[in-house]
Amino acid sequence: MDNQTIFIIFLAALAALGLVLYQYFYKSKKRGRLSLLLASLRFLTWFGALLLLINPKFTKTDYRIEKANLMVLVDNSSSLKGSEISKTLQSFKERKELSDKFNINYHSFGSTLNTNDSVTLSEGNTNITKALKSLKTIYGTTNGAVVLLSDGNQTLGEDYEFYAKNLKLPVYPIVVGDTTTYEDFRIDQVNVNKYAFLKNKFPLEAYVSYQGEGAVSGVVTVSVDGKSVYKQNVGFNGTSKTKTINTLLNASSVGVKNIQISIGLLPNERNTQNNNKSVAVEVIDEKTNITIVADVLHPDIGALKKAIESNEQRAVSIQKSNEKKNEWDKVNLFILYQPKAAFKEVYEYIQQKKANTFTIVGPKTDLNFLNSVQETFTQQLFNYTEETVPNLNPGFSFFDTSDFSVDDFPPLEATMGTININKPGQTVLSRKVRGVSLNEPLLQVTEDDGQREALLFGENIWKWRMQSYRNQKDFKNFDEFIGKLVRYLATTKPKTRFSLDYESVYEGTDNAKIKATYFDKAYEFDGNAVIDLQLKHSETGALSQSTMLLKNGNFEADLGNLLPGAYNFTAKVTNENLTKSGSFTILDYDAEQRVLSSDYKKLGRLASSTSANLYFSDQINALATELMNADRLLPVQKSEQNIVSLIDFRLLLALIVATLALEWFIRKYNGLT
Repeated sequence: MDNQTIFIIFLAALAALGLVLYQYFYKSKKRGRLSLLLASLRFLTWFGALLLLINPKFTKTDYRIEKANLMVLVDNSSSLKGSEISKTLQSFKERKELSDKFNINYHSFGSTLNTNDSVTLSEGNTNITKALKSLKTIYGTTNGAVVLLSDGNQTLGEDYEFYAKNLKLPVYPIVVGDTTTYEDFRIDQVNVNKYAFLKNKFPLEAYVSYQGEGAVSGVVTVSVDGKSVYKQNVGFNGTSKTKTINTLLNASSVGVKNIQISIGLLPNERNTQNNNKSVAVEVIDEKTNITIVADVLHPDIGALKKAIESNEQRAVSIQKSNEKKNEWDKVNLFILYQPKAAFKEVYEYIQQKKANTFTIVGPKTDLNFLNSVQETFTQQLFNYTEETVPNLNPGFSFFDTSDFSVDDFPPLEATMGTININKPGQTVLSRKVRGVSLNEPLLQVTEDDGQREALLFGENIWKWRMQSYRNQKDFKNFDEFIGKLVRYLATTKPKTRFSLDYESVYEGTDNAKIKATYFDKAYEFDGNAVIDLQLKHSETGALSQSTMLLKNGNFEADLGNLLPGAYNFTAKVTNENLTKSGSFTILDYDAEQRVLSSDYKKLGRLASSTSANLYFSDQINALATELMNADRLLPVQKSEQNIVSLIDFRLLLALIVATLALEWFIRKYNGLT
């Protein structure tokens, strides 16, 4: 309590005393014990009332010592099998002085961060950047440091060396694994399209590298389904260590083609697993033709074209409403961008052929024309626009949207006006305007009499594609959703109660999954169904069975335990005459076994960029000494001030009431007024 408050309380006591003296002794000639008692009670009443007005407070300060956080990241990937990582971790844990000075938190990681330090060395991928980002999210800007036990070889994600420049925490790498550099040929990366079209040529690009100092040469061989189709001799030396192989391959037959790129062995090469790499291409003989009809220029058109053509099975053409009418019969889907009166002939053709459409309505749309030329919907024209934020409908069931996220998506510019949908369908995205969710669609899908339509009530969808890239560093979230929407619209098959979603080719087993959707006879999603999956290896004939599990609104089967190879499968709904069959290929790919030596130079650059130092597994003592002596990792004394009222107002009120009542009773008892 400060001096000013004490002085005010003193003045309050004087004021209360002055009032009592005036009331009981200034005019009254009576003196005695009774007057003294009544005056004391009146003094307590006045003083208590003044204390209530002053409400004196005092500050209580608590002090505590906060240790710095020491976050230990342990690489749990399979590339470290046979290394000394467990021994190194145990040696670090035995340094008791570290646990006295720091709050130590242990985490293992592979493709994601784990909440414990269990070392099984079973992770199929390494993502050091994601682990560092997760630590930043968990511990924020608290004072601390990171100790990283790893070989420095990352197989997934953003380059950790460049990410560390934005990291506020020092990172002390401990190099584990073999640091010896061996001569090595390596196939680094192979770029090939996912799909190719029958009777066409498709490009293949491969990057081949050499680790060593001498002049060497090797033969790169490209094989398709085990048959050699291309060879090239490449030479390397101490200054020229990377070569690029470019060739065109023939798509001569339909189906999944397994392509292997390999390079010959060096005389004393130790790591031979990275001398070859397999990819797969699916050769198809169909192509979906989509036409975007637009009389305005807008970046939405380019974004849609890019998203749709991310799947090589689809080709997009852009034309004005009065162009190429003779080619409309070849179109599988019309995308009508902000239609105007000039679209009349397009709509007449669509109605005649019952063609499927995707209509985008925005501020440049002629709504009077649109309301009169089609019967799917009507929208009142209010002649003003609003920014409209999307809300994803989790109950949408026409196609799988479980992987689609609208997090942080910017608003679309939409013309306001009540929207009435006149055909059966479902809302994919609803509107939210100024934070209020409206019972109106932003993206609606309808299906009536075999004709499918999608309606988007807003422009600037190109911003969604950009936001997908900001969120995930690629366009996959947006492109795959548009791909599913286009695939649904471009087909005229009736709605099925049982459908599967899977890839024809999986590169390794990390993301190998089959998803299924099942509806009952009323076309309501049935989460209680039992779906059995039978798998058969094409070469060995080995059979395996499992039950698909319900996950995120779909049934899912994880294929992570399968061996590489080609598989045929059958999915069946128990107690229903519903089955689906298909096939897929799992490529033999183990990213963790492609590099044997630790990348200690890169880990050293990581340490330098965060103002820390690199250590090896036999230098734990030196690391502990630096951590103990680091000034920026000293414990911090923190204070916490609590402001507390000096007097409980309830007790003070009770005292005031008690003194007033007692004074009144005494006065009445003694016949005083």
